[in-house]
Amino acid sequence: MIGALLSLLCAALYFLPVDGKLNWQRHLIGAGEYWRLISGNLLHTNHWHFLMNLAGFWVILSLHHFHYRAAGLVLLLFVLCLGEGIGLYLFYPSLQAYVGLSGILHGLFAFGALMDIKRGLKSGWLLLIGLGLKVGYEQYFGASNDVASLIGARVATESHLVGALLGTALGVAYLAYCSSNVTKSPA
Repeated sequence: MIGALLSLLCAALYFLPVDGKLNWQRHLIGAGEYWRLISGNLLHTNHWHFLMNLAGFWVILSLHHFHYRAAGLVLLLFVLCLGEGIGLYLFYPSLQAYVGLSGILHGLFAFGALMDIKRGLKSGWLLLIGLGLKVGYEQYFGASNDVASLIGARVATESHLVGALLGTALGVAYLAYCSSNVTKSPA
């Protein structure tokens, strides 16, 4: 249900002429338009960007759906969107504009991999290591020119790093919270 709602929201924003009012733009965020920290994540440069991000979202959701309840997923997506926007603003001062869901996808993937590890699934470690290698490769070598050409924009690999780090941090914090609640429970 939450996946369908997010997909519909992204689709509506794609087809409505709202980019100028909602995209992540550093100077406008600095001028007080703080909603752009979140809304920029929900916009896309073209139909290929939109379709690739939504396909990735559904793959990640189907891979880790059993870890989430509706309210928890909504909260996680909100915190990832806000954290992504703030992280880009604070740590990448040369980034002037950004749109796309891919940073959120990297965070959701990292969080899900950590939940897999908590459940004892060895594949969670492989997913987390694979994500680290992918993001590390992008930081060193950059993104594929073919993908940049397809989406009609530079791939903001910094958003992938921020998302992966944020998702990992949220996953670790959630696991620590769960662990502390188990140890505090009366016998």
